[in-house]
Amino acid sequence: MPRTERKITPADILPDAEYEAQRAGLRKAAIAAKRNRRVEVGPFATFHFENYDTMWLQVQEMLRIEKGGAAQVQGELDVYNPLIPQGQELIATLMLEIEDPVQRERILLTLGGIEEHIFMDVGGARIRATPTEYEDRTTPEGKTSSVHWLRFSFTPDRIKTFRSGDAPVVLGIDHPNYGHMAVVPPAVRAELARDFS
Repeated sequence: MPRTERKITPADILPDAEYEAQRAGLRKAAIAAKRNRRVEVGPFATFHFENYDTMWLQVQEMLRIEKGGAAQVQGELDVYNPLIPQGQELIATLMLEIEDPVQRERILLTLGGIEEHIFMDVGGARIRATPTEYEDRTTPEGKTSSVHWLRFSFTPDRIKTFRSGDAPVVLGIDHPNYGHMAVVPPAVRAELARDFS
């Protein structure tokens, strides 16, 4: 699966039996690769940065679980292709990971609109994340979802700064009820830099 690919096509999908035979090795490799594609911000927000490889595996897993065969493929591609960065952006899945269900319910009720409060500082320039084209992730009652998909759009200058390693890159959340930041580690930064054209 070449990193230069920006879209999964039906031809990229392995037949069920072939995927099943390779699944353990593919998942092991994916777990290792994802270590340098995640950043924790505060006590329970984790950003998982997506690319062709992560979305290809997600499609294969959905086909394996739901067993919809060829009829299911296009629907999965329609869902997951928009989460593959297109060379001038980074795309992340934000997961609010709170194990205790009672605490989770209480906290999510205080974080309505959190998807509008995500940013990345690249050498002092702030890039605001925008939610992807999915349905609203916050209910009218103010409860947010535990999963959000976010897009960080970069200018050529910001890409150059991100790649250079000369200035800090900070990922942050400035929601009134959840204000936290984290420096993007060098290994993560190097991996994510490969997502740009």
